[in-house]
Amino acid sequence: MRVQQILKSKASSDVLTVPPETLVSKAAAVLAEHRIGSLVISSDGAQALGILSERDIVRELAKSGAGCLTRRVEDYMTRDLVTATTDMAADEVLQLMTDGRFRHMPVVEGDRMVGLITLGDVVKARLSELSMEKDALEGMIMGH
Repeated sequence: MRVQQILKSKASSDVLTVPPETLVSKAAAVLAEHRIGSLVISSDGAQALGILSERDIVRELAKSGAGCLTRRVEDYMTRDLVTATTDMAADEVLQLMTDGRFRHMPVVEGDRMVGLITLGDVVKARLSELSMEKDALEGMIMGH
């Protein structure tokens, strides 16, 4: 299965972004309000400059205290993004996420962001694919 198919299977292709000058407290409120695990940091909503996850916020809270909530997200965002393209295979994305120990990956075409996939999205797609393969093999064995 390809990333393009995973994006099409998602309920929404919208990616929530905030500009780099957003306060961490505001970003945390957006994460909580939308019940999501990360925000893409973007000045224009199209080019991903970084990503900020719940984990990033919690780590900084533990390290420096509540004062980090009054800082800007650009101070804590991951800048060296690992991104996917729509033609990448799910297995390749799973490997990148596992090796990098992250759960959210922007999908880009050229320098424009076209979506965001999560580890859960990719696992769900792979399980669906494996189920279809199992059914096809069972059908072949049974002679259907």
